[in-house]
Amino acid sequence: MSSNEYLSIKQRFGIIGNSPKLNHAIQVAAQVAPTDMTVLITGESGSGKESFSKIIHQLSSRKHGKFIAINCGAIPEGTIDSELFGHEKGSFTGAYEARKGYFEVTNGGTIFLDEIGEMPVQTQARLLRVLENGEFIKVGSSKVQKTDVRVVAATNVNLIDAVEKGKFREDLYYRLSTVPIFVPPLRERGTDIDLLFRKFASDFSEKYRVESIKLTDDAKSILLRFRFPGNIRQLKNLVEQMSALEMDRTISADTLMKYLPQQGSSLPAIYRGGSSENSENLSERDLLYKVLFDMKKDMNDLKKLVHDMLENGNVDSSVIEDNPNLFRNLENTPTLPQEARPKDFSEPIYLDSDSSNDEDYDYENVHDITHEEDESLSIEEKEKELIIKALRKNNNKRKYAAQDLGISERTLYRKIKQYEID
Repeated sequence: MSSNEYLSIKQRFGIIGNSPKLNHAIQVAAQVAPTDMTVLITGESGSGKESFSKIIHQLSSRKHGKFIAINCGAIPEGTIDSELFGHEKGSFTGAYEARKGYFEVTNGGTIFLDEIGEMPVQTQARLLRVLENGEFIKVGSSKVQKTDVRVVAATNVNLIDAVEKGKFREDLYYRLSTVPIFVPPLRERGTDIDLLFRKFASDFSEKYRVESIKLTDDAKSILLRFRFPGNIRQLKNLVEQMSALEMDRTISADTLMKYLPQQGSSLPAIYRGGSSENSENLSERDLLYKVLFDMKKDMNDLKKLVHDMLENGNVDSSVIEDNPNLFRNLENTPTLPQEARPKDFSEPIYLDSDSSNDEDYDYENVHDITHEEDESLSIEEKEKELIIKALRKNNNKRKYAAQDLGISERTLYRKIKQYEID
């Protein structure tokens, strides 16, 4: 096609842009239009697929026939057969009279089936019969009727994946995709974004009777880098908002950023910190293990610290203040089930699996795991002395004594009973 032919089609159908991918899609549409071949248009939502269905219809011998665009995803599953193929009177509840379907009333014209991937499987079988034989049967009828309709379909989903999942008929897919046309997303069209921006700005300037908005160089750079997941539809809405709301008609980078949503998913993401090359490839299980082993290290450090305090016979609230990371949320430390422990490490994770909550934690066994078993009796004596000292220091007020010891008041009460402390 010559540049004049491209320009003529673009002006006729309101297509803005000069990107190679866009021009290729226009060329394929123009070449296939004079035939009666079925066409499948693929592309993201909002990329302008319907414009290409109109090109195909208007440049074909059917241009004087009817053109009907149908969104298959917007019609309820229970009524889509009736909408497409019609029904007889009394064929279902509410069918008070016979009705012609789109394939009957569009005889000699073109039907554009948008979002074909949303069509129910049962309806897909009916559509396949129309494409192969030009035949259909109304709902509630046994009479076969003929129709001469060209079908142009479009989808924003991967139909091959849908075929593999059993959601789309394989034979229908190959029948539809006789000639595929790919409409590129806006982010792959380069400077077409700026051309579209200026076109929409001019349109809304006339609509709202205001001066047309313009972008600074910095704002234009940001606009060209934005991915536009909503494609042309999103860009058009963006320009309309700024045209209606901004008093300053020169749009700066800061102003533009207020209207652009944060790029990326709004769903929670897994944190992948660290500087190692493999950190970005960590699985959720690997991250869980890392958290658990960091927890194990903190617990062992805490045990050693408490052991040193007990062995030296010195307890001071400053110890807790000097080690906030070890004592923060200590009573909420979770328990690791046996089956969740990784097999790649020989060391056990020292968490009390019998504790159902923080106040049942067995502080009786808080000791350095490297010490021999015969030290446990002396540790019990030291623990008793430590509790007595804490009580004396706080004038027998258990609440404050428990805070100094880093345990709950309920645990302290149980220890007092265990050691028979008056």
